[in-house]
Amino acid sequence: MRGLIQRVSRASVTVDGQCVGEIDQGLLLLLGVEREDNRASADKLLKKVLAYRVFSDEQGKMNLNVAQVDGGVLAVSQFTLAADTSKGLRPGFSTAASPGQARELYDYFVGELKACHPRVATGEFAANMQVSLINDGPVTFLLTA
Repeated sequence: MRGLIQRVSRASVTVDGQCVGEIDQGLLLLLGVEREDNRASADKLLKKVLAYRVFSDEQGKMNLNVAQVDGGVLAVSQFTLAADTSKGLRPGFSTAASPGQARELYDYFVGELKACHPRVATGEFAANMQVSLINDGPVTFLLTA
């Protein structure tokens, strides 16, 4: 399971012209599910996302996590993160989870995220989404479980 986190001052997701999720300061999480993933890998990534220290403390060092800054998390399914880009000029998706497995693990991840964190917004699984963000820094990290 791969999670691309971006520290944002705000982010939103629109589907068919309607905003379906938005946050102010916090993390935009693009979540990719691979064939070998399971609930244990989802739990591992969730802990990492919530604990990852990407926000500045009083000295300007990245020492604070999203909860410590009272930030939101906007979780968006992103199957292209599971792409194999090692050969050629076109991505392969043989390592990506099937749509059914990916939906089940994405839904599980989001449910656990909502149970652990007070401010969570989401995109719409498998929809054509337009994601807007103001990347603060920019600060972006690829996390794996």
